[in-house]
Amino acid sequence: MWGGRFALGPSEALDALNRSLPVDHRLWPQDVAASKAWVHALGRVGVLTPTEESHLLDGLDRVAERLADGAAVGAPDEDVHTLVERLLYEEVGAVAGKLHTGRSRNDQVATDLRLWTLNAIDQLDADLAALGRTVLARARDGIDDILPGYTHGQRAQPVRWAYVLLAHAWPLVRDRQRLADARRRVAELPLGSGALAGSGFPVDRVLLKEALGFRSVSANALDATGDRDFVAEVLFALTLAGMHLSRLAAEVVLYASAEFGFVKLADEFSTGSSLLPQKRNPDVFELTRAKAARVLGDLVALLATLKGLPAGYSKDLQEDKSLLFDAFDTLGLVLPALTGAIATLEVNRDRMRAALDASLRATDLADLLVEAGVPFRESHGLVGRLVREAERAGVPLDRVAPAVAAQIHPALGAALSQLGTWEDSVEGRATPGGSSRKSVEDQLEELRKALLPGGVP
Repeated sequence: MWGGRFALGPSEALDALNRSLPVDHRLWPQDVAASKAWVHALGRVGVLTPTEESHLLDGLDRVAERLADGAAVGAPDEDVHTLVERLLYEEVGAVAGKLHTGRSRNDQVATDLRLWTLNAIDQLDADLAALGRTVLARARDGIDDILPGYTHGQRAQPVRWAYVLLAHAWPLVRDRQRLADARRRVAELPLGSGALAGSGFPVDRVLLKEALGFRSVSANALDATGDRDFVAEVLFALTLAGMHLSRLAAEVVLYASAEFGFVKLADEFSTGSSLLPQKRNPDVFELTRAKAARVLGDLVALLATLKGLPAGYSKDLQEDKSLLFDAFDTLGLVLPALTGAIATLEVNRDRMRAALDASLRATDLADLLVEAGVPFRESHGLVGRLVREAERAGVPLDRVAPAVAAQIHPALGAALSQLGTWEDSVEGRATPGGSSRKSVEDQLEELRKALLPGGVP
């Protein structure tokens, strides 16, 4: 492709370092599509005759068939672009040499990668939505199940199991929103930018944009050929999504432990031990946590690569594809497995309810004192003293003797008698976004709409 400038070809060591086909071969559908659009553009400005245009288009179709049949496997070419061009020469002969007129690999690879990323975002969005709908379905089943809610790893207040699951569904909605927002900026056409200064032929970039499905045309060729902001932005969205999956996984690992026993993993989503026959290991969830770290590494590696680069294309940018592909591939493995594991979880409602203890009603008591006219800061302290007394006496909070409670404050005895059921406690949190039945049902409906296939709120 550039050998005319040099008396000798690249050394084996340089070729091994420089060669990107083992990574970028997967861009061949996008390279063929962009090349066909470029053929049309060259035809419109008279670089190609109608006959040449037809030959090149037919030849590119045959190249696509060969690549679909595995022609890239073991190919000696430097990258996917030279592979496509070589195969095109084999199909149509010397006219293939006109394809690269006015085009650089710099704007070519930027176009291919953006096209690939648009498709990858759509697939990942579908996978995130599928997980969200699965979490939603399990939440509907768990609306009547009450368990302790935790902060700082400590029992805090009673909540619905549905409410806990919905706390992991909302981040998935935000992940889809971030991807949709990033997708708008990915859909900017670099083709026609040349190496850095624009194409030497007056190709119609608006028609190229329309032909390839982009939203807009890049404003500056020097920026467009060296811009990988879209890769960084998408990697950040993927990293944050991976972190959300990791947090969901961490909660399930905890709740699946024998000490909690709130959930049990299905056989088909559990692993065993090579030594310990009794083990049911939550490997799906543990690997989900680890894979989130891998995606984070992809983001950090890209940012570190970009930070010292001047405007325009530098070969450093060749590293972007392996990082982006790895992040999408990683989440593409994680999401179906995590979705299946969540769908098949067995919930132990009795263990959840058995974990409820009267100390979770402490805030309810403080609220009842407020209703009796005690300022909240004072009621907080009074209930704290009642908690200490319960611990000293070795009894549950609601079993402290009325006379002892009355000594702390006259209204405490009456407040203790007004404590209702666990359901009453949960229903007391009836503000929008709270854990009451209506609030949870409202969230279920909002999430149902937000997680529809193909739709991003």
